[in-house]
Amino acid sequence: MKINKLATAVLFLTAISASAAVANGHHFKKTIISATDTVITLPAGGNSWRVGSDTSGGTVTNNGIVGWTKSTTKFVFYFRLQRTGYFKLWLNLKTDGNSKIAVSALKSTSQVSVAGSDLKDYYAGEWLAKDTGYVAVTLSGINKTGRQFAEVSAIKLSGAAINNKTAYVPDNNGNYFHWGRRGPSVHLAYDAPKVNAEWFYNEVTVPVGNDVIGSYFMADGFNVGYFGMQVNSPTERHILFSVWSPFSTDDPKAIPDSQKIVMLKKGANVHTGEFGNEGSGGQSYMNYNWKAGNTYRFLIHAKPEDKNHTAFTAWFYAPELGKWELLASFNRPQTHTYLVGLHSFLENFEPEEGTVTRRVMFSNGWVADDKGQWTEITKAKFTNDATAQKGYRMDYAGGVEGSSFFLKNCGFFNNYTRRGLILERTPKGKAPVIDFDNLP
Repeated sequence: MKINKLATAVLFLTAISASAAVANGHHFKKTIISATDTVITLPAGGNSWRVGSDTSGGTVTNNGIVGWTKSTTKFVFYFRLQRTGYFKLWLNLKTDGNSKIAVSALKSTSQVSVAGSDLKDYYAGEWLAKDTGYVAVTLSGINKTGRQFAEVSAIKLSGAAINNKTAYVPDNNGNYFHWGRRGPSVHLAYDAPKVNAEWFYNEVTVPVGNDVIGSYFMADGFNVGYFGMQVNSPTERHILFSVWSPFSTDDPKAIPDSQKIVMLKKGANVHTGEFGNEGSGGQSYMNYNWKAGNTYRFLIHAKPEDKNHTAFTAWFYAPELGKWELLASFNRPQTHTYLVGLHSFLENFEPEEGTVTRRVMFSNGWVADDKGQWTEITKAKFTNDATAQKGYRMDYAGGVEGSSFFLKNCGFFNNYTRRGLILERTPKGKAPVIDFDNLP
């Protein structure tokens, strides 16, 4: 019998699913992978999250989904398609009995029966992506005979919709399971006036509903420090001001005394100390229950004390208090500078919250020089971090609304902003009125 050459380029894999997979009204008992198809593997450790409030029924580790014992606990994978078409999906997992798992995506669900304590691929079916953008794949436990539904290592994808532009975290090199699950950080690099910038003033509003746990809304950033507000837990929020040491290390104990950040003064109820892991230096924070929807003011001052030291001081103004509050003043050695590299950013520092979108507005930014002359900041360049630059996460955005800049990240929204885009807001034309001599 003569064999068609095209047929030799096609690999048939029999579906292991006990029932036919259902996707967009079609039933599939077999999967066909063309020799030209791209096949990708999404490790659960960097691309999945637990769904639901029950935290005892399973978790995501660097090795994948483990301890999945409760049907009330679900897990969701995300990936972003650059083109439309069909995609085929497999689960790579093992279990300690017999389990049935539901696989849902694009408003359609299949069921997969799994068994065996060895990791292997189970075919779940084929789905039609009619649009580009993010796809969520949710795994739900239907029934099981063993202790857990499964330990899930990864999902695998192939088909016309899958190519080398599909966005996901491919591996844990550089600890990117952690960074990928946190989501991309986004920044505004301000076009500040070319002056001896002694003062930097900015206003920050977090819209109602965007005060997501794990968010850091950084208002006043400069080349050696940052100042903003955080959501640390359901019951705790911080106003945070930090200055990096000139000594490069992630261990604050390794900093020589001559290069340590020295606290000059601090406000009442402000905690001060050292920080590490992202460089090291001096840190201060105040517990303050700031409110979404309200606008808060941030003020930084830089004063070169001599050829070898510069003092950086931060104040915070809350409308609920009606006055400026001192955070801290830090002396940085081996430094003689005014404020340079002015910027703001938005980040999520809690990996479990990487599926939730958050947004922030920055408005009425101004710089005052060493003679007290104010200049308004109306231009900024949008940038993002390595997680975004590598194409692992593409849920990032920045732009302008009236007289405010905005930043947005996480939550797997589809419309992203090009890195390097120059933004220009409408000027307000009203400089801040601050009695510098009477600041606390």
